[in-house]
Amino acid sequence: MSLYVKIRNWLGALILSGAALNLEAKTVHIAVAANFNKTMQSLVTAFEKTSEYRIVMSVGSSGKFYAQLKHGAPYELFFSADQAKPAALQRDGLVSRGSRFTYAIGRLALWSAHPDFLNKIEQKLQQGAFNKLALANPKLAPYGEAAVAVLDNLGLTTATQANWVIGENVAQSYQFVDSGNADLGFVALSQLLGAKRVPQGAYWIVPIAMHPAIKQDVVVLKRAAQSQGAKAFLDFLHSTKAAAIIAEYGYLVANTMKKEPD
Repeated sequence: MSLYVKIRNWLGALILSGAALNLEAKTVHIAVAANFNKTMQSLVTAFEKTSEYRIVMSVGSSGKFYAQLKHGAPYELFFSADQAKPAALQRDGLVSRGSRFTYAIGRLALWSAHPDFLNKIEQKLQQGAFNKLALANPKLAPYGEAAVAVLDNLGLTTATQANWVIGENVAQSYQFVDSGNADLGFVALSQLLGAKRVPQGAYWIVPIAMHPAIKQDVVVLKRAAQSQGAKAFLDFLHSTKAAAIIAEYGYLVANTMKKEPD
């Protein structure tokens, strides 16, 4: 191989390596709670239209992400389904100082895919006229905790408990109802509004007063404290456009964009 060819190949490899590093620098890796999946997809689409940065999403259980982050998972931003896990990561010194804030407040809905449940969904719940009631694990998922609070409020916890089917998260609760394995299910309102059309059946938006507020916090992981991509995405999240998208999916956003104290 001639010296010219060696130099040409070396320069080509160097250019490709630099391009790969630049691409990686323009990529932001985020962990997103399952209930916020469709909303985040819309936010990312809107952000990427005008930004040089690209968002790589991983979607799943907040509890699993918390465990992964404790063991060094390489995410830059963590969008949790609750406040507890971001607060715990903050106490453990794993997040960038002053970065935690509430990005959305979730709404709970009781949904049935059965057409004959239309306008009768609360009545069916009260009467126990259903086969299974799906809800997220109340020990792990804030939407599950909220569902149990609603049943407590209605005096139906003991009467319905034998009919519960427990999902790992609210996405699985939705799947139980969607598949027909449960007549009723407590799901995130965003799951019903996110498809741009209401799924088959009927739903009841649970009054906020019937359960603890489902405040969802985001944090910047310490490794990403200087990430310009992470900062750009959070700046977008504070915009009027982002707030409109979040509200469109059934979340409350007013007065929530305030950083929590360390």
